[in-house]
Amino acid sequence: MKILLFGKNGQVGWELQRSLAPLGELIALSSSSEEFCGDLDDLAGIQQTIRQVSPDIIVNAAAYTAVDKAESEPERAYALNAQAPAVLAQEAKRLNAWLIHYSTDYVFNGRSSQPYLETDDCDPLNVYGESKLEGEKSIRSSGCLHLIFRTSWVYAAYGNNFIKTILHLAQQRDKLTIVDDQIGSPTGAELIADITAHALRMIEQKPKVSGLYHLTASGNTSWYGFAKFILENAERANYPLKIQSIALQPIASSDFPLPAKRPFNSRLNTEKLTKNFALVLPSWQTGAARTLTELLNNK
Repeated sequence: MKILLFGKNGQVGWELQRSLAPLGELIALSSSSEEFCGDLDDLAGIQQTIRQVSPDIIVNAAAYTAVDKAESEPERAYALNAQAPAVLAQEAKRLNAWLIHYSTDYVFNGRSSQPYLETDDCDPLNVYGESKLEGEKSIRSSGCLHLIFRTSWVYAAYGNNFIKTILHLAQQRDKLTIVDDQIGSPTGAELIADITAHALRMIEQKPKVSGLYHLTASGNTSWYGFAKFILENAERANYPLKIQSIALQPIASSDFPLPAKRPFNSRLNTEKLTKNFALVLPSWQTGAARTLTELLNNK
């Protein structure tokens, strides 16, 4: 099995290098790779890369993820999140290869009172969500064999994310206010990568699993609840903090306006994934605590 991975230096891409390596020959690229083009801005380049490598599986962990910046850079967001996946899908179809792609809870407007199903109507609130949805549509309409994993609130020990931001701010500030009316499932890049590897072991025997899936850790919390969990773990590890978890202050989204609107409900129903791939998804606290242990022990 030959696997071509785009976006090896992102949070998910970094973990995918570990989880996919035992499955076959892995060619992992970043936007600055030299032997092959891994830059999703270069559509002709990535097309040429796929034709040269001729992989059995293409894994796309590259994306434009600057949610607020996308509001002022829509062309770049659409180039990386919609146009590039369309090229990957066309080449996958031509090769009869699988395309693995990652999407987001931001394809929904967040107004539902229930966790979202894969079949629920999409209605993105921001450019980032719109561009990711266009990427999904291009892949699904291409006719290629694919797995699209929608996930949410991704963090890792590697890269920039909410956990690292909260730890940094708690060392710098006397007061910290965190949004408490947005609900979702913090999901580790490690979990996403391991489930991807598990799915790839199954697809040769079960090609009918091709399709769209929701992939998050189980359970949910608010950004405030997540921040409180982070600081409580840091306190138990005697991590140097200027502000304690008890001093965190919950606020409404309206009190912290950002260029891009966020959905209030980012919960995703994962029953289709767990049933089709015979999985049990761990609680969000399990993965977050593991990542915090790694980060706090390396202080």
